[in-house]
Amino acid sequence: MIPSFNTDGNLPPGIHWAEWPEIVFRFGINNHRRRLLEGLYNALTALKQAGCKTAFIDGSFVTKKDYPQDFDACWNLIDVDPTLLDPVLLDFSQGRAAQKNKYLGELFPAHIFIGNNQPTFLEFFQTDKNTGRRKGIIAISLETLDL
Repeated sequence: MIPSFNTDGNLPPGIHWAEWPEIVFRFGINNHRRRLLEGLYNALTALKQAGCKTAFIDGSFVTKKDYPQDFDACWNLIDVDPTLLDPVLLDFSQGRAAQKNKYLGELFPAHIFIGNNQPTFLEFFQTDKNTGRRKGIIAISLETLDL
């Protein structure tokens, strides 16, 4: 179950597992968010088809913000066949423009370090960039995602 937002408008710290219908119910509260969910679903489907088993959803999309600009996500590299992976998911050029154009959000390999002496994307996503406080993210098993 996805917990309630805290006073910062974020999920409480931790990784909160959810299935796709719950994600849609909780975060698809308006047409704009449902459009972003469609892009996220397409990205998750592409990852699943390449063998990815787990993705993590972050950004303002998993806050109580009514109109987030996009979604952010990261995905587990284990079992992913790079020959089956949509090349757009590895295109980080021009501010990830190709990802944003195709999927309406940005996706990163979860266990890649952001830079020298920096956390992985999975760790980075669990910190509120405005307050520096820990926050929650959503995890989804792509094995349960219907194609």
